[in-house]
Amino acid sequence: MNRVDRLFQAKPSGILSVYATAGYPSLNDTVPLLEALQAHGADMVEVGIPFSDPLADGPVIQESSQVALRNGMNLNLLFNQLEKIRTTIRLPLILMGYFNPIFRMGVEPFLDRCLHCGIDGVIIPDLPPDEYEEQYRTMFTDRNIHHILLVTPHTSEERIRKIARLSGGFLYMVADAATTGARDTIGTHQVEYFDRIHGMKLPVPGLIGFGISNRETFETACSHARGAIIGSAFIEAIGKEGPLEMKVKQFLELIRGG
Repeated sequence: MNRVDRLFQAKPSGILSVYATAGYPSLNDTVPLLEALQAHGADMVEVGIPFSDPLADGPVIQESSQVALRNGMNLNLLFNQLEKIRTTIRLPLILMGYFNPIFRMGVEPFLDRCLHCGIDGVIIPDLPPDEYEEQYRTMFTDRNIHHILLVTPHTSEERIRKIARLSGGFLYMVADAATTGARDTIGTHQVEYFDRIHGMKLPVPGLIGFGISNRETFETACSHARGAIIGSAFIEAIGKEGPLEMKVKQFLELIRGG
């Protein structure tokens, strides 16, 4: 069974997925970050593939991508870093990135390397669901690698239902139609959107992302979905001075209330 599915079977609520840009803050921090996240309470990790033109990302993640690229990170090096990751990491691992670097590598070679490293799923925000269904879906399903799709407050009910049928593992519920970024609260219109999706009884569970930044927004998200994804606030935290593991530990304690 895919580790993502196993997680959702075992944990009915409060799932915390953390986004970390590969090669940030330093080139060789990817594996130590994963180990620290596992040790201090993350349930799943999305490893961001740095890209030079990350249109859906807010300024914090954009800057982390630029730093990672300047550090020398690229997709091939990321796979090399993850070569033996399953000797220490049990958590579900998702790769999140834009289609251009994946297309340049070749979708099947990319997925083969994912399979070899033990990657459980992929999020590609700029790959249209229809194109995925027509050209790439079988490549993913043959390897038991989930392709996780996104919906926004502006996605129609008909479209949400189709995307949910195509999405593996979970549905990424974008809390805000803007770019990623930390926000202090979740608005009434967002809660109405979460509840609308909950009422649709979709075939895959949902995680809420974009704007989840503190214990309050995490707990609010968890009351309307199976859990939440935190990115920009975590990237800000690990970009500060101090030992990497301590920064990870302190951040997760703030979110979890440890």
